Amino acid sequence: QVQVVESGGGLVQPGGSLKLSCAASVSSFSIYTMDWYRQAPGKQRELVATITSGGSTGYADSVKGRFTMSRDNAKKTVYMQMNSLKHEDTAVYYCHIRLWGVEYWGQGTQVTVSS
Repeated sequence: QVQVVESGGGLVQPGGSLKLSCAASVSSFSIYTMDWYRQAPGKQRELVATITSGGSTGYADSVKGRFTMSRDNAKKTVYMQMNSLKHEDTAVYYCHIRLWGVEYWGQGTQVTVSS
């Protein structure tokens, strides 16, 4: 059974930083693309960042230059460093992996940006 577990969310002031982590219990973790999504209240879930098996990253325009996604294959973990946080970054952040056509999601971690 695949487990995807996020951590690192919390309450932060505008302009602050947080680092999210996501551990996935999958064999051959290194070959899989991993994604971070987020869902704000009343809005659809949106793709925030992606990292390929080769370490290439892609970001939503709204977070480019502020968020950085990375991976540690030995720990089967991906990270997302979030800097210069804004009110509009408030959302539940989800980690996502697709294995052989099956999508797996974590339970989500709440990020709240508020003064």
